[in-house]
Amino acid sequence: MPRNLRRILELDPEADHGEILRITAGLDFPWDYVRALEFALFRTYCVPSISRLLSETGEFRRHPQKRYDDTALLMGELLEHGYDSARGRTALRSVNRMHGQYAISNDDMRYVLSTFIYDPIAWITAHGWRTLSAHERAAAFHFYRAVGTRMGIRDLPASYDEYAAFKEAYEEQHFVYSPTNREIGQYTLDLFCSWYPYVPRSWTARAAVSLLDDRMIAAFGFTPAPAWLGRLARAGLRFRSLIVRALPPRRRLKLTSAPNRSYPGYPEGYSVDDLGAISSTARFPSN
Repeated sequence: MPRNLRRILELDPEADHGEILRITAGLDFPWDYVRALEFALFRTYCVPSISRLLSETGEFRRHPQKRYDDTALLMGELLEHGYDSARGRTALRSVNRMHGQYAISNDDMRYVLSTFIYDPIAWITAHGWRTLSAHERAAAFHFYRAVGTRMGIRDLPASYDEYAAFKEAYEEQHFVYSPTNREIGQYTLDLFCSWYPYVPRSWTARAAVSLLDDRMIAAFGFTPAPAWLGRLARAGLRFRSLIVRALPPRRRLKLTSAPNRSYPGYPEGYSVDDLGAISSTARFPSN
């Protein structure tokens, strides 16, 4: 049994959820967690009320990279330092400041939070180098439920299964095509393409679409990628997982120390208060 997993199984998934998720996301699956959160955010744009808000504010059109970097860093701050630490409380204030500028429904907030729990679990189940334990799945639920409570989100489901059922029912009802879904979805594909400048943009975009489920493709109005491309992309992710499995266990957390595109001099080049706000310390790629 891997050393980190052995440590996780010694902990209580409710009382020790922060430590468990730090190990899972920061030591065993840092790359997978970032990719999963990228696709989790992508998933939320299938909801017309969410994509319409992003379209109306114009911030996603102007600074899509900053939105992704801010989200990754804020979640990293909460995971690495804890939501009740000084840095964690500052990160939560930044999150609440971002959301407080707009009229966002409580159900939309509950849904977006649910993607941070279940989408990484689904990604790692499909592409990770080992399966997640029941301890890790429960810890993710307890961690993000505690974060949601501190964000003032009301009526959060009380159990892992209840929240998963809410997420499924919400997507069944709200994932419908809208022009703003397509608009924000295309900005997101353009952003993904900008990360791989030496690969033809059409290849990157089609590879990203190949990893989306049918419900997402319909809500975005995208043309489905060829089935063979989806098989190839998933085979590549499986091959990566085999390589990672053979590597020695990571000893240093990789949460707020991952490469970042928006803040020069990172990690010293930003303060937590910068995140989610237009800051003079940030440079913002337009795509």
